Amino acid sequence: MALLEVGAKAPDFTLPDKDGNLVSLSSFLGKKVVVYFYPRDNTPGCTREACAFAKANAEFAAKGVTVIGISKDSVSSHQKFAQKYELPFLLLSDPELQAIQAFGVWQEKKNYGKVSMGVVRSTFLLDEQGVVEKVYAKVKPDTNAAEILEYLG
Repeated sequence: MALLEVGAKAPDFTLPDKDGNLVSLSSFLGKKVVVYFYPRDNTPGCTREACAFAKANAEFAAKGVTVIGISKDSVSSHQKFAQKYELPFLLLSDPELQAIQAFGVWQEKKNYGKVSMGVVRSTFLLDEQGVVEKVYAKVKPDTNAAEILEYLG
């Protein structure tokens, strides 16, 4: 399945956060939302990406933008990841691939010649109506947050 495209209505989902509280995407209507999908907690690239979003969190908040990170890790994994790196934004757990598949980020990946299915690191900027405003496909962990802030102006 291909990534959601600009102009598409983001599919609603309800997933648990790091504390087990259910969070629905539709509850953020009226605000811009950054939804970023990443492969796994505590891996080098995902950690750098999360820390970059954490560092930029105040700037996103000042622009009225909510940041949500999603992976298929468990709630307890997210809790430890968020504590370890002091991540101030929402981390949602999607072990059933509900949002991951709906946004089209569950794709075939090649790693050292081995083909497997996994989360392709991708970020979506949603407008106040929940429509995809911008898609960042195959993002670089170190520059993703800065690219979005630059785009937001």
